[in-house]
Amino acid sequence: MKILKITAQGLPLFKEELDISFFAQQRVADDDKDLLYALFSNVYMNCSNAFIGINAAGKTSVLKVILLVLNLLNNQPINHIETKDILGDTDKAVINTYFYSETQEICRLETVIVSEKSKTDATYYKIVKETLWAKPQDAVIARKNLTDFSVYEPIAVRKEEEFLSDDVSIIIAHNKKKKERMDVVSLLSFTNINVLPFSDEIPIEVISFLDPMVEKLYFDKKENKTLIHLQFKGRDEIVLNNPIDLNHYLSSGTIKGIVAFTLAKEVLKSGGYLVMDEIENHFNKEIVSTLIRFFMDTRMNKNGGTLIFTTHYPELLDEYDRNDSIHIIRNKNGITVENLCNILKRNDIKKSEAYQSGFLEGTTPVYESYMRLKKSIADSI
Repeated sequence: MKILKITAQGLPLFKEELDISFFAQQRVADDDKDLLYALFSNVYMNCSNAFIGINAAGKTSVLKVILLVLNLLNNQPINHIETKDILGDTDKAVINTYFYSETQEICRLETVIVSEKSKTDATYYKIVKETLWAKPQDAVIARKNLTDFSVYEPIAVRKEEEFLSDDVSIIIAHNKKKKERMDVVSLLSFTNINVLPFSDEIPIEVISFLDPMVEKLYFDKKENKTLIHLQFKGRDEIVLNNPIDLNHYLSSGTIKGIVAFTLAKEVLKSGGYLVMDEIENHFNKEIVSTLIRFFMDTRMNKNGGTLIFTTHYPELLDEYDRNDSIHIIRNKNGITVENLCNILKRNDIKKSEAYQSGFLEGTTPVYESYMRLKKSIADSI
């Protein structure tokens, strides 16, 4: 299953309808085909998707919506999804998810969600209406009608008499019948926390890339306890019993890199999704660029694994030859998301310069705020 597009209305933090596409919207030249995952015919997927904006633009909020949709499609009840808070106190949120099924069909799932308050004043979300459409991939003549279902009748409609929890999507029946499931890995909760969340084998190639002085790092379970073995070249082995203690010996970048690249390896293998907030945290630019390039290299990414990340750093945008993999996030009385290809028509314009120059509008700190801050600091000195 591959997500093609997400639209959402009725989300309290967003100024207008959210519209995010993950398929290539610009013309695909022969040189681009090594950067994109071929889905079928002339439809290609962007496997590395950047969301960029200044502080407080709403980058994390956008990732929360994406994760909500990914987990909803993975049969998770809404009230069990970690990012459900993005729904807030919505009166009615309408989410349309377009995806490509392994049965060579394009599907559209429309889910209508409302919020209710319990007796303890906790917020509970339930699905009040839901419809599923499907059409064969052969019906797609051009990309512009990829997500057009105007002439198709629904293949499934949510019914009150169904024995289904009111916060579980009807997609569960589709997934069971088609045997579909996505591998979704979220590092949202690890944005500012550096600790190894697993004790599986860590590829030595990952460790050597991040810290060449580390000779070995592995976990060993004895008497229901997990021991961590760490050894630097030319040094005695260190044995630890708490992953947090690794912070005394390894840099934050090394620990985050071990987590990111180990999980990236699994996502590239399964063709799933890796979601990262503020990807540059604790990393230097070359490490981030390496991770991005892995997903954009079709020789490595044979199964269409997808990286979705946010960043503050416009320099990372220059890793992209195309504009339609980049989304600009702004917040002015509500969050908006705009695909860069709708602003910059030419791919050859240097993206970091366009972003930093203010040409894209709303992508640089407001000049008046900067001057007030400068004056305040100068006056205090």
